[in-house]
Amino acid sequence: MNIGEIAKRSGVARSTVSYALSGKRPVSEETRRRIQAVIDELGYRPNAAAKALKEGRTHTIGLVIPPASRRLTDMQLGFVASVVDAAAHADLDVLLSPSGGEHDRSFERVVGGRRVDGVIVMEIRLEDDRVTRLRQAGLPFVGIGRTSRPEEMSWVDIDYEKLIANCVHHLADLGHRRIALVNRSEELVAAGYGPGHRAQAGFARAMAERGLDGVQTCCADDAQSGVSCAERLLGEHPDLTAIATINEAATPGMYHALAQAGLVVPRDFSIAGVAARDWAENLHPPLTAADVPADELGARAVDMLIRLIADPATPHGHLLVAPPISLRGTTGPARARGRRS
Repeated sequence: MNIGEIAKRSGVARSTVSYALSGKRPVSEETRRRIQAVIDELGYRPNAAAKALKEGRTHTIGLVIPPASRRLTDMQLGFVASVVDAAAHADLDVLLSPSGGEHDRSFERVVGGRRVDGVIVMEIRLEDDRVTRLRQAGLPFVGIGRTSRPEEMSWVDIDYEKLIANCVHHLADLGHRRIALVNRSEELVAAGYGPGHRAQAGFARAMAERGLDGVQTCCADDAQSGVSCAERLLGEHPDLTAIATINEAATPGMYHALAQAGLVVPRDFSIAGVAARDWAENLHPPLTAADVPADELGARAVDMLIRLIADPATPHGHLLVAPPISLRGTTGPARARGRRS
């Protein structure tokens, strides 16, 4: 069944049926009722485009992801998958758009072209031009992460400050006195990447609370950089016995560097971090970590966005998650480096 058949049975032009469905032009009430009666009789359901035109919506949301040149971490992939899945359950399509550098044109097309009803933005900076642009455009949006002014937007986020502090306290309880924070890349942190700055704050606070002297370093998001980072830390800090990290991609490299140095995890050296659960469980040994519930956060972000699309006056929603540390196979009692039993 199509618009042409409805027009024929209603005794009107195809364009009149189209206008009645879309609301693009006024149609007399008598004609509209006659068309609706035929639609009801035939059981016709307008296609998605016609429904979107009538409602003034695209039934598509945008998901702004890190640049395609960067390999997404398991945690980031979890966010993408959970947003797509939650959107599908709400009968929404998802338009993926990278941002940053040469990809800014893609972001601008999504925002300026009104190709979506709302946007979810990943990898939020403390000062984020994308957030400013979305607010100026009046397009509903939700951040996976938050700026330095969290009250000005809707967001879901991981409490990196608290979680890294919890990692430090866990390691300190095991007797570790010299601990390093391995952060994300220097470029990300310099750009104001929120999790990186909050991890630094949580690490510094927890080390001060325990009366300990820590080491902070940045590391690029790949295994080879993890090798180089761990080798440098071991060489420059011979009393180092533990690492806390938010860098998933570099962690396998850290494992490798420790093994090459003859250190057995967790007998000789401990690692704790913030990571995706399945990824942490599949490392060898499994990583002691605060498990990020990416599926829950993605679903909540979609739910917040749907509410904002339905009513832009909806108050901003905020969800800060701090999952407990799951004890696995990478943390144990501290011992001086070089001792074996």
